[in-house]
Amino acid sequence: MPCHVCLLSSRPYGTLYLGVTRDLGRRIVEHKSGVTPGFSARYGVHRLVWMEDHERIVDAIAREKQLKKWRRDWKIALIEAVNPGWADLFHTLNN
Repeated sequence: MPCHVCLLSSRPYGTLYLGVTRDLGRRIVEHKSGVTPGFSARYGVHRLVWMEDHERIVDAIAREKQLKKWRRDWKIALIEAVNPGWADLFHTLNN
């Protein structure tokens, strides 16, 4: 089963959230509905702006740890390389 590393944003250039999941569609719905209290609900982080697929969860977790060490401007460049308009990519998922 594929795993996903994703970056969510509250708005273009807004608050960023980085995470790993096996079920990206379900996880984004959870963020959008605010069912899970915490960082993303508190800051309105629900726009999927970048994602990367991995075959193994250990690889996805390693990538997440790598990206968590990155500076904010590097993460923004990563997003804008594939999504310059900061569109919500949720609707591109095959749910």
